[in-house]
Amino acid sequence: MSEKIVEIKNLVKRYGDLLALDHFNLEINQGEIFGLLGPNGSGKTTTINCLLSLLSFDKGEIKLFGEKMAPNKYHLKKEIGVVLQNVAVFEGLTVYENIDYFCGLYINDKKLRKQYVEEAIQFVGLEDYKKMLPPKLSGGLLRRLNIACGIAHKPKLIIMDEPTVAVDPQSRNKILEGIEELNRQGATIIYTSHYMEEVEQICTRIAIMDKGKSIALGTKEELKKMIKTGEKLTVEILQLSKEHKDCISKLPHVYQTEYQDNNLVIYFNGGKHNLVRVLEYLGENEISFGRVFSELPTLNDVFLEITGKQLRD
Repeated sequence: MSEKIVEIKNLVKRYGDLLALDHFNLEINQGEIFGLLGPNGSGKTTTINCLLSLLSFDKGEIKLFGEKMAPNKYHLKKEIGVVLQNVAVFEGLTVYENIDYFCGLYINDKKLRKQYVEEAIQFVGLEDYKKMLPPKLSGGLLRRLNIACGIAHKPKLIIMDEPTVAVDPQSRNKILEGIEELNRQGATIIYTSHYMEEVEQICTRIAIMDKGKSIALGTKEELKKMIKTGEKLTVEILQLSKEHKDCISKLPHVYQTEYQDNNLVIYFNGGKHNLVRVLEYLGENEISFGRVFSELPTLNDVFLEITGKQLRD
């Protein structure tokens, strides 16, 4: 059985009359890349700040590595790395000096620290930029520096809050590959992002928050089974009568149809061979059609149906 790295029980946090966390519960196991999703104001940032003991809370308990967390538990904090959405580096220090500074907050041994800094630079691919100042770096390279500063001391738990915001696709892929490699090396990762495709790609389990509560939890496959939306089929049809549209709406597992701009969109709530049945109906009724597209539900569909909101505002 995997060790529990994070245990949050019945966490309550109020800001005056605002209930930011409403008896929030969460468990994260060793070795997970855990996705924490939620619309703006859902309580993600408050949860992370409470987890790091940067915020006090009104009720509940937080354990890290099996031990109760508190502001003075520096031996626990030493095992945590934080990569925030807003890049937090010193503009007057070089790439090397920045990583050395942040690593030095945890590693006193100079020889070991030098080794760790060099390994972090290699890990994020900044070997050619060690002497450069942050203002001279591109957005993607700056994000990589931000990550190196957060992981150089080799923490067991890494919190990554929107690490790929406003970076080019090449840098994004490099960052995601780096996160998976950190995980293979033994780090447990909490990952927040507004890019659903990233979460689908790398996260082993996902929690969706809203209004201070966890409203859904599971693997991406488990989450997709929680919603009504299944396969979505789009068929190009130049002319479709209301009668035929109504008949298609009565096919097995169909729960909604839309026809506009010469496109028939059919939503299914599960079932197999949906495409075959639709094509058979069109053939039997001599209805001409063009291209056909089949789409399975995405994590974005899950989020929208469960919360009623788009993740990206």
